[in-house]
Amino acid sequence: MSEAATARTIRAALLEAPNKPLVIVDDVEIRAPLVGEVRVQVKHCGLCHSDLSIINGSFPAGLPIVLGHEASGIVDAVGPGESRLAPGDRVVLTPCPPCGNCYWCVRNEHSLCVNIASLMTNTLPDGSTGLTRNGEPVFRGLGVGAFGEYVITPSTGAIKISDDVPLDVACVLGCAVQTGVGAALNTANITEGDTVLVMGLGGVGMSVVQGARLAGASKIFVSDPVAERRETARKFGATHLIDPTEIEDVASHVISMTEVGVDHAFEAAGVGALTEVGIAATRNGGTIVMVGAPPLSDVVTLMPSLMVIQQKKVTGCTLGSCNSLHEIPRMIGLYQADRLDLEGLITMRRPIEEINEAAEDLTASRGIRTVLNF
Repeated sequence: MSEAATARTIRAALLEAPNKPLVIVDDVEIRAPLVGEVRVQVKHCGLCHSDLSIINGSFPAGLPIVLGHEASGIVDAVGPGESRLAPGDRVVLTPCPPCGNCYWCVRNEHSLCVNIASLMTNTLPDGSTGLTRNGEPVFRGLGVGAFGEYVITPSTGAIKISDDVPLDVACVLGCAVQTGVGAALNTANITEGDTVLVMGLGGVGMSVVQGARLAGASKIFVSDPVAERRETARKFGATHLIDPTEIEDVASHVISMTEVGVDHAFEAAGVGALTEVGIAATRNGGTIVMVGAPPLSDVVTLMPSLMVIQQKKVTGCTLGSCNSLHEIPRMIGLYQADRLDLEGLITMRRPIEEINEAAEDLTASRGIRTVLNF
């Protein structure tokens, strides 16, 4: 093990209790990487609704915890025998590093890899976290824990990118873009000429819009109560803007514009009731994709007899059904070809010390994505 691969004491934004401000501490210890792991110095990390759900208590999690899972940085150290990555490599981090060997990975279902359990356990695959404070474990939030200066991750959780891609822009690939574009291209498999409804226009919803545009959708309806977000969605490819505060029956409106309903509906706001709107707005044989992460208390009501007759398909979607090792380079290629807008998703940049202000912005639906910088 190289001299650099020793434990470090790092600064991190720590959540110690739900519905309380995060605190910046400088005494979290992160261990050296083990076999199959790398340690990455975090440079930039987006604030995602999933982080907010743990902050506000919608999703219970072990505490204290370092959240943050949409990040980019520079490899600091590698575990013994690592050959794919080296210190100094510029990388995007992903919340679901594919192991390549489990039941799902060998069936090309990498977003269902056993490692996805880290999103719920907030630990590494072996049950450890790699983080301690005053000798006690600190949880590693949502598969990454990037609101700290350094993270430990399985080596497949860090995807190398070229020097000409800005790290502060590339970070949004880690969650929002992977999830939204992947939901459109992989989960729903939108084909040219299809019609689409996207409900919720945060970073993920906006990325669904871009994915639908890339796939050649003929009509892309978007619904969000924030006027600024609707107008931004137009720049990303939306063709029809819906204000749900004025058009209460979004499903009927969409059906009137398509005659039979849309081919694909996406719930991207994390509101269970919107899945039911998507079911109503989708044509017979259509697909409803649940991309958002509603509170655990949310439920969706289905009428089984209608589902049988109408043959609609309701499916979940984690990380855009992506194999990050393939999709992040592919999406970078689309970005470099000016076919995928990453910069447009970032509406604010803040230092990590302003993480609580960033959480307030997200709660109030101000902007699309805030990137926090170390």
